[in-house]
Amino acid sequence: MLDHSRSTGGSASYTAIEASRGPAPAPLTAWPKQRGSLDPEQAAKVAVARRAKPGAPPGHVGLALTLELRQALAEQISARATREGKNLEAVVIDLLEGGSKR
Repeated sequence: MLDHSRSTGGSASYTAIEASRGPAPAPLTAWPKQRGSLDPEQAAKVAVARRAKPGAPPGHVGLALTLELRQALAEQISARATREGKNLEAVVIDLLEGGSKR
């Protein structure tokens, strides 16, 4: 039990609190790179299988992204969505699909 008496300043030391929590978790490490083991298409299938959730329409998946955009770009995309009567996600999907057909 930790001593919280006034003789120690009225609070437990930081190290005593850390010690009561047990060992520190192992540091996060990157996935090991296995060069040549998967081609980009196979790696993409694995990545989507891990991150995405099944979508409502067959053949679609839900993939949550957080985008950090310049404010001007976000406003342009929002204005386009308003002009086209679409939601923001639909415009971003259109842009991604258009760029992926190259």
